[in-house]
Amino acid sequence: MIGIKEKEQKTFEALKEQFGYTNKLAAPKIIKVVVSSGTGKASRTDKKRNDFIAGRLTKITGQKPMPRGAKKSIASFKVREGDSVGFAVNLHGGRMYGFLDKVLNIALPRTRDFRGLSPSAVDDMGNYTIGIKEHIVFPETSDEELKDVFGLAITIVTTAKTKKEALAFFEHLGFPFKK
Repeated sequence: MIGIKEKEQKTFEALKEQFGYTNKLAAPKIIKVVVSSGTGKASRTDKKRNDFIAGRLTKITGQKPMPRGAKKSIASFKVREGDSVGFAVNLHGGRMYGFLDKVLNIALPRTRDFRGLSPSAVDDMGNYTIGIKEHIVFPETSDEELKDVFGLAITIVTTAKTKKEALAFFEHLGFPFKK
């Protein structure tokens, strides 16, 4: 089976006719993958939840997540500026490609009622965000009890300049889009 990295290296040949690329450096590439998860309001009362989410993200990505603080205080949500409201992991290089292969070939097919990814989630700058409602679709965490299930967002940042170019790039990489 050909991995994401090998497909990405053949992008220039596959898309040069469609977009008129004259140089291999003009073809889109994946820069990084950002995996993030919010901790929710339960994390303010139960400090073990933050440790639990950080531990699960470490198992899933193979890298320790960084806590993300609130950008400003909101009294109605009882959040102060700087309070930890989530965790994020930036993946580059080999870990990034390994994680993408795992998401596309193992985790997404295990999600309940999966019928394909939405092509409308590609933004105008060529980035794609996948929302996963349950972290237990990853094989590292599936044997855990179902009490503490949380969702996460996976953002794939590319060098694509337009939405159309990004969609063609992701289809070339083998992303399972809805028809």
